[in-house]
Amino acid sequence: MSLLVILGPTAVGKTMLAVNLAAELHGEVISADSRQVYQGMDIGTGKDLSEYTVNGTPIPHHLIDHKQPGDVDNVFEFQRDFYDAYHKIIQNGKAPILCGGTGLYLEAAIAKEQMLEVPSKEELRQELSSLNQAELIEQLKTNSNSLHNDTDLIDRERTIRAIEIEKFKVISEPVKSPIQEELVIGLRMERSKLRARIAHRLKLRLEEGMIEEVETLLKKGVTHEQLNYYGLEYRFVSQYLQKKISHEEMYELLLQAIRRFAKKQMTWYRRMEKKGVTIHWMDAEQTID
Repeated sequence: MSLLVILGPTAVGKTMLAVNLAAELHGEVISADSRQVYQGMDIGTGKDLSEYTVNGTPIPHHLIDHKQPGDVDNVFEFQRDFYDAYHKIIQNGKAPILCGGTGLYLEAAIAKEQMLEVPSKEELRQELSSLNQAELIEQLKTNSNSLHNDTDLIDRERTIRAIEIEKFKVISEPVKSPIQEELVIGLRMERSKLRARIAHRLKLRLEEGMIEEVETLLKKGVTHEQLNYYGLEYRFVSQYLQKKISHEEMYELLLQAIRRFAKKQMTWYRRMEKKGVTIHWMDAEQTID
């Protein structure tokens, strides 16, 4: 085994399991979360940094807090940064443990081929500039058999970039990934219990200052438009702070959205299994003290 992977829906207890395993295996944890890369976005992204200590010993972690809010992060950069962290951990004689719930990032980490650094083609961009968003999405789907980050389908610039990447793949030679063997452990929980955990965690995050965290980001120059792309918590708190919704509406809308997101994560993992990824499922409650 060259890589241990812990995945599962939000609030299921992935971080705690990964950290405890790292303590037992003399390992280090690599985050596979598309939002935990950003500094100052702690409560809303569920970094749970307090969990990265076992019996007084801090557990090293990677790909958390290494970008500023407003910086662009994407799956190509994640894969590159993941490889860097993986090699450092191996060179230190430690066991790499990948932990997270962002399906696109998880798949990029365990893919058998590296993603390619794709140059921008002005000729292609001029050709695509005459298409509306619906036409761009249709072309993207025509050129790719895989699902994309939702933002690739919402943001015009990212849709065009995704088309560039897919077209570049056709004419490029694949490069072998350093990850050729992995053990993937999936945590799951009975639906009603997971829904209750999500509600409990959301209340805790609000009590811990999630709204104040968003206010701080706004004061630092992050716009409401940017917050919309940083995930559900930031999107709905942003709407509340703009007085578009009440506090009660924010809570209820956010709770339902997170629950739908957890369901969507499980759908993604089942898709990974259909593509040949073996996931060894565990009852999450057996891993919770």
